[in-house]
Amino acid sequence: MNYIPRAMEATFLRLSKEFPALLLTGPRQVGKTTMLQRLASKENIGREYVALDDLTERQMAKNDPKMFLQVHKPPVFIDEVQYAPELFTYIKIHVDRNNRAGDFWMTGSQAFKLMEGVQESLAGRVCPLRMASLSQAEICGVDTTPFTLDFERLSRRTETRDPIDAPALYERIFRGGMPALISGRHSDRRAVYSSYVATYIERDVKAISDGVDSLAFMDFITAAAALCGQMLNYKTIADAAGVDLVTAKNWLGILEKMGIVFYLHPYSNNMLKRMVTKPKLYFHDCGLVAYLTKWSDGDTLMNGAMSGAILENFAVSELVKSYENCGREAYVYYYRDRDTKEIDILLEDSGKLYPMEIKKTATPQNRLIRVFGVVDKTGLERGPGAVLCTADRLSAFDSRNFIVPIWGI
Repeated sequence: MNYIPRAMEATFLRLSKEFPALLLTGPRQVGKTTMLQRLASKENIGREYVALDDLTERQMAKNDPKMFLQVHKPPVFIDEVQYAPELFTYIKIHVDRNNRAGDFWMTGSQAFKLMEGVQESLAGRVCPLRMASLSQAEICGVDTTPFTLDFERLSRRTETRDPIDAPALYERIFRGGMPALISGRHSDRRAVYSSYVATYIERDVKAISDGVDSLAFMDFITAAAALCGQMLNYKTIADAAGVDLVTAKNWLGILEKMGIVFYLHPYSNNMLKRMVTKPKLYFHDCGLVAYLTKWSDGDTLMNGAMSGAILENFAVSELVKSYENCGREAYVYYYRDRDTKEIDILLEDSGKLYPMEIKKTATPQNRLIRVFGVVDKTGLERGPGAVLCTADRLSAFDSRNFIVPIWGI
């Protein structure tokens, strides 16, 4: 088994020298613990590792958090800290007394529930970071930088990667980004994703919400996966899963809290009066989508009914990962007005909007960029635009509109 270096390593170590506490959230099995254990082994400061999966440790952390921190003195790495939110108050006391950078490294899987406790107890003292499954850049072993529409930067970005054609791109989408598969620890993709889903349903979902029926929830997450890349419609998902509307909203909230799904909200400001209000639904890992929707391989996925939607999901999630892995937030939206004019991605940065369309084609046509003109109605300056597609190389329509291969995101 080979360890795959994570893009976030340098960012985490840099922030550990600035903040007394760091919290790394994200779904299970994406490599949070492995990365931090590896970083800790290189520190040479004797950072102790303690996992709250261990019921004895968890009991002490919950029932006597003061004693817990006396036994496990900082610098310490506390894994799955969401199991003992009672610790946060005592971590705050320690931080206020000592104010020593890097004393607490923490991981947690249930991000939103966990962050509520952190915000209450450790406001201003903890640096939150989020890790998803492996990005293309991590899998290819190249440097990670936030994706931007600067042609010189795009040129350098694509030069470091090996071009791949559409079938190879869909095979990458189909395979997903779970470290257990990419590193070679497991070769059975279905077994890995089956275990992944079962772990969530049996452990994390039931921990967040009592009374969840496992089979019904499995139908629900499958229905959600089938609608990835589309505007969120609770009724459609609820009907497909055979649950009521309230349950559908609650369960989608659980999937978001657990880092399985995320939303792209429509861009709006005071200049825009005729905008849709529904967000679009995406999954952080497209391999999970392909597993849930029962595609047998990359070729059938490429030629199937979901090929466009899952390609869009992949492109959006890769763009978001490129920012998160550098410790930055991606200000990403989509545009759709009631005249059905739509732009798949609007990236906002430094007062500019960068429009992007996502298409399966390898030879995009100039007409695809005409819709970018609607950005002028937003009141913000329009930066360069791009069609993200299955082209084999970086090129351009003109000086302000680029053709970017999705393998280069």
